[in-house]
Parts: sequence; C-alpha cells; structure tokens
Amino acid sequence: MTNHNTIKKSRIHSVLQKIKYQLIKRHVYAITGPLRVLPDFIIIGTMKSGTTSLYYDICEHPCVESASYDEIGYFDVNYHLGLNWYRSMFPTIIKKNKVIKKFGKFMTGEDTPFYFWNSKVVERIHKDLPNIKLIVILRNPIDRAYSEYQNGIRNGTENRIFEDVIKDEIKNIKNKTLTVELCSGINSILTRGIYHIQLKLWREKFETNQILVIQTEMFSKNPSNIMNDIFEFFDLPKYVIKKNRMDKLFKYPEMKKETRDVLIEFFDSYNEELFKMLGYRFDWEESELKEKNYKN
Repeated sequence: MTNHNTIKKSRIHSVLQKIKYQLIKRHVYAITGPLRVLPDFIIIGTMKSGTTSLYYDICEHPCVESASYDEIGYFDVNYHLGLNWYRSMFPTIIKKNKVIKKFGKFMTGEDTPFYFWNSKVVERIHKDLPNIKLIVILRNPIDRAYSEYQNGIRNGTENRIFEDVIKDEIKNIKNKTLTVELCSGINSILTRGIYHIQLKLWREKFETNQILVIQTEMFSKNPSNIMNDIFEFFDLPKYVIKKNRMDKLFKYPEMKKETRDVLIEFFDSYNEELFKMLGYRFDWEESELKEKNYKN
C-alpha cells in the first residue's frame, strides 16, 4: 500500500509540474506546442567555453530563428515536462514557412552546455531527435577550469584558493576510475575538461557528420571563419555576422605560472586522446605544439 501511495503521489506531482510549467510559465505558447517545430541543431557543450555567444551569433543568420531563451535544459532537468513543453520554446510552423518562402531555408535550435557529459541526455536526444545537428565548442581545459572556478568565487559557492581546488580534484581523479559520471559532480572543474570521454558518448550514438567540434580560441580570434564552417555544416548560405558576441567576459587575476604548468602536465595525455579522436590538434599550449598528424 505504501508503494502504491508513493507512485500515486509521484504521478500527481508530475501532473502538477506540467500544469505549472506548461500553462502558468509558458502561457499560450504551451497550448500552441503542437503547432511548433522541434530544433534542427543543439549546442551541447561545453560550459564556460562561449556557448551562449556562439548560439546568438548563429541565430543572426536570416535562415535561423532562435528559441525562447538559451539553456533550455529539456533533455536533462526538464525532460519530465514532455515534448509539448519543449516544442513551446521554438517557432511555429507558420513562422518556418515564412522564413523558407523569404530566404529558402529554415533552422532553429538551442544550447545547453550541461548536456555534454550526460549519458541519459545522449540517449534521449538520439531517441527524440535522431537526425539532429550537434555542435561542441571546446576551450583550453585549463582556462575553462579557471573560468568555472572564478564563477564559483563570484557566486559565493567557492572560497578555497584555486591551487587547493585542483590539488583535491587531481587526488580524487587518481583514486577513481575515470568515467563520464565524474564530470557532473560539483567539484569537477578539471574532469569536465577531459573532453574525449564525453565526446565519445556522442560519437557512439550519432554519425560523425552530425557533430561539429570547434575551438573557442579560434571562434574568438576569427569568428567569421568559424561561422562559415557552421553555416556550411548546416547547409546554409554564407552570412557575415554583424557583431561577435564574445561578451560574457569577466576580469580576474591571472593564473600563477607554476599552477598552469601543473595543469599543462595534468591535461597533456587527456588532450592527446582528444586529438587522436578528432584527427587534428588544437593549439592550446605552446609547450604542447608537437609535430604530430593523426588519422581518423
């Protein structure tokens, strides 16, 4: 009887959640869910690598319409709200037809960088959107970790010095088997930069031509080239963006050289695994620029 009551309460809670988020939070948009489209692309990661800027640059293309907001998080924390709730975030079929009539093609999508390390998300997206285009933007894992640490300092969720944070995590990593689940932990700023174990999840489910991997540093240095690569990946006409939105930048103290040297050594083998997987290298650290060529 107790188990039956628990199941009943869970179902009631689920119904109330859907009412709250579909009718109260989404208003009329939830009602029109069946009249709306699902995304053609998703930026799946990574955190603190410029996903938001990249998303809104993509949405500047005349053939691309944005979602209601970025980081929807449907396939991880909001999946219980149902596909109709997810549809409510995207343009209507009427809007799609208007864009096609005017520009010849139409696309829409979203970005949620927390998807990258979540194996459940991989399964859910593959089931619901098997033909989706996926974009991964990767930042030097050292800078990515330091940026996430500084974000914790600003938000008041971290008060340790950076050196203590990485020392504790390196010790934790050495004492455990390296799995993708470690990337989702609160104290996982280094593990989230071990990209090859996360990318492997997606490559096992999706075709190679469905996944585009780009480098944050190149996006910052030469956004036009990166955007052209993306529009080609989407099979969209070339378009020159008017403003690169790499504007979510915060100033903080430079990392100590000796700390950086520790992290260069820590990430070296993991980065090599990523480069082998990709078949090409990223110029993340001058000390790591070795003459190596990899084949897919």
